[in-house]
Amino acid sequence: MLFAQSSLTSSNCSFLFAFTLLTFGMNINAATQTDDSQNLTKLYLQVASSPIRTDDDRKVDPARKPVEFLQFAKVQPGMLVLDVASGRGYTTQLLALAVGGTGKVWAQADKLRDEITKRLTDHPQSNILPVVRPYDDPIPADVSKLDLITIILNYHDIAYMPVDRAKMNLHLFNALKSGGHLIVIDHSAKKGEGTTVAKSFHRIDEAVVLDEVRQAGFQLEQEGDFLHNPTDPREQAFFNMNMPTDSFALRFVKP
Repeated sequence: MLFAQSSLTSSNCSFLFAFTLLTFGMNINAATQTDDSQNLTKLYLQVASSPIRTDDDRKVDPARKPVEFLQFAKVQPGMLVLDVASGRGYTTQLLALAVGGTGKVWAQADKLRDEITKRLTDHPQSNILPVVRPYDDPIPADVSKLDLITIILNYHDIAYMPVDRAKMNLHLFNALKSGGHLIVIDHSAKKGEGTTVAKSFHRIDEAVVLDEVRQAGFQLEQEGDFLHNPTDPREQAFFNMNMPTDSFALRFVKP
């Protein structure tokens, strides 16, 4: 009986020791995740306050919420990113500052705007690579296994252009690595309006984006409400309004 008692005690001690190690490991992992999150938040704040960003950028920051955008997109140093419909470079530059010198951001457009050219002339960033390609096939030939693709406030524009969006979305899907993300943010149209107000009000029905992107193979990972504005009647274009638009934010993942 004494031997059995001793064995039982030894077994219990082994179990408690293993449990303690597991708990300790879990606590270390949780602490590491917290530290990583805090470090990324600090990085995003530094990006938003970068002196190379323009005065025009800062004027629209309250409506665009750059820190919340970077958090939602899960941007990290070293990432390979494609910014579709890069426009004047507002989002492109945020992404480039966040991924740092070990990352790259391809700034795609069917025609580069003067604003992004001036932005890069005034403050050259070697990790921004301008790309002129059609929206049907926006991926450079030598680019693959991207970590992140963004289409910010421009899916509605693409929707009224003569673009094969199914083909575009399939190209985006194939260009991402498994686990990579596609972020689509746009001005909300009223439910049921589809793409009918894409050119007039520069808005699009969220349901259209969800359906079209899912058809390419993407899975919806998260919806963000950081650009939601319930007071927006969704009856005007953003440039005719004196308040931020109600905008949706969708994060898709490639399985």
